[in-house]
Amino acid sequence: MKFISEEQSAALVTHEMAFDAAREALCAVVENAVLFPAVLAHGSSPANRFSIKSASTGTFAGLKVGSFWPGNPDIGLPRHNSVILLFDQAIGRVEWAIEAGKVNAYRTAAADAVAVDTLARKDASTLAIFGAGNQALFECIAIARIRPITKVLVVARDQAKGDAFVAELRNAGLNAVQAAAQEACEQADIVVTATPAREPLFSADWIRPGTHVASMGSDAVGKQELPPALFASAALFCDHPAQAVVMGDLQHFTGDRARIVALGDVLLGRAEGRTSPDQITVFDSSGIALQDLTIARKLIAAFEGTTQP
Repeated sequence: MKFISEEQSAALVTHEMAFDAAREALCAVVENAVLFPAVLAHGSSPANRFSIKSASTGTFAGLKVGSFWPGNPDIGLPRHNSVILLFDQAIGRVEWAIEAGKVNAYRTAAADAVAVDTLARKDASTLAIFGAGNQALFECIAIARIRPITKVLVVARDQAKGDAFVAELRNAGLNAVQAAAQEACEQADIVVTATPAREPLFSADWIRPGTHVASMGSDAVGKQELPPALFASAALFCDHPAQAVVMGDLQHFTGDRARIVALGDVLLGRAEGRTSPDQITVFDSSGIALQDLTIARKLIAAFEGTTQP
């Protein structure tokens, strides 16, 4: 078995690599890939959660184990961690094990960036971000690569954490300020939620026409960031409909599920994306294993290119 450490994968990953992997995976999921039901579990303490997500294609197969230990920041460690395993399909043994904590942040943000690139208005320039954690930073940077973001409105429950996050964004070259939820929504062209919330973070009537909204934190049963009333008139997109309606924000959608479109179908020209400047679009990312496996293969190619024969 070959191994790439957290330090090595973090040094190799880039936003460009993650974007390409996300786009490739989102297309593959509507073509020849198979995604298997996710396993959701917890550690000895029910507050400590982990998930196992797996997938296969005609050329590769594997799984991602992702964990969320909320108390880790108290000891100087990130809440999220991730390990990707790729199988040698000829013999069934694990061929590669990749520690991918930082990679996971890149690949999550990349799915959002692909959705923004596909669905958001080309002139979208004001971004509202709900959450001030590690993932929120990656979301903002990934989106700012593909849209002319001139202002980031930060909605944070904790004033001090919000201030620290604003400083991080400014250090990254983004114009950022804290804002109340309603103010942020009413000004934003793009709204992104990156939280562990279990109830809506804002009211549907705060979202103005033409806005693109992305739920990035809802990846388990019971999680919820968006108000269900938003779904009534918005165009609905996700990474994988069968998974999103079970553990994404769309688990709270009670309407006609035929309205939910896989983003890969839009990317491949099989379905419409945004149809007018005033349309509200919603993207629900429940996190597909295929994206982890695809970026893992790109990391391996980069890793092998830096090692001696």
